[in-house]
Amino acid sequence: MKKQSTATAAIIAILAACFLVSCAKTGEKTKLTISGAWALYPMVVAWSEEYRKDNPDVTIDISAGGAGKGMADALSGVVDLGMVSRDVTDAEISKGAWWISVVKDAVVPTINAKNPLFDRLVSRGVTKNEFSRIWIAGKIKKWSSLVPSDKDVLLHVYTRSDACGAAETWAKYLDAKQENLKGVGVYGDPGVADAVKNDILGLGYNNINYAYDAGTKKPIEGISPLPLDVDGNGRIDEKENFYTNRDSMMKAIADGKYPSPPARNLHLVAQGKPKNEQAVRFLRWILSDGQKLVDQAGYIPLSSELLKQQIDKLD
Repeated sequence: MKKQSTATAAIIAILAACFLVSCAKTGEKTKLTISGAWALYPMVVAWSEEYRKDNPDVTIDISAGGAGKGMADALSGVVDLGMVSRDVTDAEISKGAWWISVVKDAVVPTINAKNPLFDRLVSRGVTKNEFSRIWIAGKIKKWSSLVPSDKDVLLHVYTRSDACGAAETWAKYLDAKQENLKGVGVYGDPGVADAVKNDILGLGYNNINYAYDAGTKKPIEGISPLPLDVDGNGRIDEKENFYTNRDSMMKAIADGKYPSPPARNLHLVAQGKPKNEQAVRFLRWILSDGQKLVDQAGYIPLSSELLKQQIDKLD
């Protein structure tokens, strides 16, 4: 009995060692790390939750922090994938940046819903040139400079303090760079939304999923998108009036009625094509089955042609 126990114990020890080695290897292959843009964060969280229903052994760690962080983390190998909500630059490409586009969304200017001139502002809209005179030149400092008022109404401008795609995209719309944007710097998309919500005279910009409530699909309580007067005629015409809910906003982006920029594609970036096989599987799933979640998550699907181009990058 003693010899049999010893032999059995030896077999168990060998099996246990093999199991530990197998688990270690599996763990290396089934853990994904992702960081970056606030704009893409809700979508990637939704994708990861759905993906893990059929792949429960996969661990996916996701953190927001801005497109700049996502790019830096991806290029340094700190994460498998970086979430980036702006164009990939030539400098980043020269450092080995590889990316696929996964969805589309947009940046919208936002104001406090209790602004004393609210009704006149949203019916009039603001032109690209006027936004530039607010954020870039700093020439417009009062809401009452935009709409008639019997008294001065100051304008408080907010921007992003972190390197991010929303700021870079909004600045690109104004023919500038993020560093050219004036205003009080606030960290993160939720931070800007809160700053405007808490300031009756505030003006900021947000990705659409931080401007609209995911449940009601209406603007988040306390803030409202400020319409773009695209044709510059001094009023928001019927063709420009699509800001009342997230669905109509998404349709306007998809139809090209909302300009690009500030509409833009969102990307997942890596340092070269991912070597982690699980990362490649996840990306393939995102571009196929994962696209079924895009509409309900508040994003705009890529065109079928662009989607095929992204799938080809994984081959």
